[in-house]
Amino acid sequence: MGASYDGEGVNFAVFSAHAEKVELCLFSSDGRKELARIALPERDGDIWHGHVGGLVPGTLYGFRVHGPYAPEQGHRFNPHKLLIDPYARALEGRLKWSDALMGYKVGSPRADMSYDTRDSAFAVPKSVVADTSFTWGEDAPPRIPLTETVIYEAHVRGLTMLHPGVEKGVRGSFLGLASDAVIDHLVKLGVTSVELLPVQAFADERFLVAKGLRNYWGYQTIAFFAPEPRYLTKGQVWEFQSMVRRFHAAGIEVILDVVYNHSGEGDEFGPTLSFRGLDNASYYRLMHGGRHYVNDTGTGNTLNLTHPMVLRMVMDSLRYWVEVMHVDGFRFDLATVLGREAHGFDPQGGFFDAIRQDPVLARVKLIAEPWDIGPGGYQLGGYPHPFLEWNDRFRDGVRRWWKGDPGMAADLASRILGSAERFDHHGRSATSSVNFVTAHDGFNLEDVVSFTVKRNWANGEENRDGHHENHSDNLGLEGPSDDPAIRAARDLRKRNLLATLMLAQGVPMLLAGDEVGHSQGGNNNAYAQDNETTWIDWAHGDAGLSAFVARLVALRRAHPVLRQRRFLHAKPRPGDGVPDVIWRRADGQKPTPTDWHDPGFRCLGVEMRMAAEGADPGHCAIYAVFNTGAECVLRLPDTAPGWELILDTTRPALEAAPGGPGTRAPAQSVLVFRSLAAKSKGSTGGKS
Repeated sequence: MGASYDGEGVNFAVFSAHAEKVELCLFSSDGRKELARIALPERDGDIWHGHVGGLVPGTLYGFRVHGPYAPEQGHRFNPHKLLIDPYARALEGRLKWSDALMGYKVGSPRADMSYDTRDSAFAVPKSVVADTSFTWGEDAPPRIPLTETVIYEAHVRGLTMLHPGVEKGVRGSFLGLASDAVIDHLVKLGVTSVELLPVQAFADERFLVAKGLRNYWGYQTIAFFAPEPRYLTKGQVWEFQSMVRRFHAAGIEVILDVVYNHSGEGDEFGPTLSFRGLDNASYYRLMHGGRHYVNDTGTGNTLNLTHPMVLRMVMDSLRYWVEVMHVDGFRFDLATVLGREAHGFDPQGGFFDAIRQDPVLARVKLIAEPWDIGPGGYQLGGYPHPFLEWNDRFRDGVRRWWKGDPGMAADLASRILGSAERFDHHGRSATSSVNFVTAHDGFNLEDVVSFTVKRNWANGEENRDGHHENHSDNLGLEGPSDDPAIRAARDLRKRNLLATLMLAQGVPMLLAGDEVGHSQGGNNNAYAQDNETTWIDWAHGDAGLSAFVARLVALRRAHPVLRQRRFLHAKPRPGDGVPDVIWRRADGQKPTPTDWHDPGFRCLGVEMRMAAEGADPGHCAIYAVFNTGAECVLRLPDTAPGWELILDTTRPALEAAPGGPGTRAPAQSVLVFRSLAAKSKGSTGGKS
């Protein structure tokens, strides 16, 4: 599929089940002049194809497709509209918004039932016959085990645009992301995997362009094989490949946020850029098979992955990014859409069947965003192995605990143990939960502790967009503050949130910029802010917080108890008889059922060991205390001969201190102790 160079010319192949004729259009090197229009001569099934001798990599092209224009029957063919090859490996030029992009006459009383005859070629990016060969040398995927994985969610431009260590000429690009300064920072933090917001070619929505804004996040894909041109400094595919090779050399994985649930063509009033003009009735899910689009994504359209050729395109795309671009995994945007069959969401549906049997994809990380706005859209915990899932219950529960909401102890306990009530089924592991307290969507960490109300006015939607319930707390003053007491309280709250994240079972995910205290000014939906709102302010970054994050990551890495594959269920361990998890009150006693539901229960301790199944008595135990109340005296567990304090969020510079009688848990603190030695065999320690 797509354009394939064979040394003598280029073979073109494209799918359309309902077309009457498919034309290949060749363009001048600047994309401005159409040089030739050639009807593809062959059709095998629904694949139209033809070989053109003499063409070489770098050739610019597009398609025009003839067929019925009958929107009420789902068909929107219009050969006046130049179409991007769905399999294009690269694009040349930017989308230029014009009424000529529409298959219908804008302003016509017949709306999208009308037919427009203007040529759109001047406004459409051209597909490129790309040379994807690359000298990988000894490049090898890091293949970080899930129990050791720490994800860092980042944006190509946001991470590099203001970084003083990145050369100005490559800021905002893949090459800038691969700079020594960025990689050195990530290595110092100890993160293992960078998860990039969408980098497949995408469009800026027309309403944003009209307001002088851009689609910053990139969730409007128009070409699933092509890297986004704005992230290329030389317009070459090798720039992305070079970035991956450099990350791999540093031992860091590259995970892509991918958007296979919809395209950037919008609803029936959107532009005809590719899929709509190639075969609208096949590529999209249509209401009653006709004029209107199913909109389970909230973006106007929904790709039809129940169609075998659409599913093939997605699978081919995934394999391409693994085999040719060497990426290490994918995070699937609105993944419930991908698993929705005619009868609803199905974890045994076609997409999951296809991806789970694929030998190429079996070796990469697969992460689902387990919700959409369609029927039965929230599916947290409902995905099959080997999928991991973004766990918004972790985000909300942990924020609410530290905010001081009453009755959150039991919820916190569940989150610390990997949300077993959601994920412990069908052989899934405790690493199934991707835990986060912040992500690109919503408040970042600095704003979680600085704002109680979102401030999205710059988006031009009168602050109606974005989450309304953020479980945030300004700790005394809305917005930025120079008050030392407020600043200290905010800094402590951030450390508490980050410590809770790193002490929980599951796979932790950090949001880029949180480690240096970057603020978005209260904007919790900065999808259109390609500016200083989202670009990380490295010049004023909090070096102390960054060092604390690195220490948390190192602490997690040093203690396998904190990052187990098996769930903990308070079962006695065969080696020493001590349960693998024991919950404690400040006085050392186990919480009663009343305690768990007590709105005033503010100090929760948890004693963790390696899981009873497969227990390794050689690892020390960890006792973590989460105190969102006043200072209190702790009675440390008697299931070990002694404890050493190795983390106190109120004293971030503390390395270690003895723990014993009279040890206090400061107000608003996280403490972590490790056992000095394993308890002798036969000690029961009671039941959780």
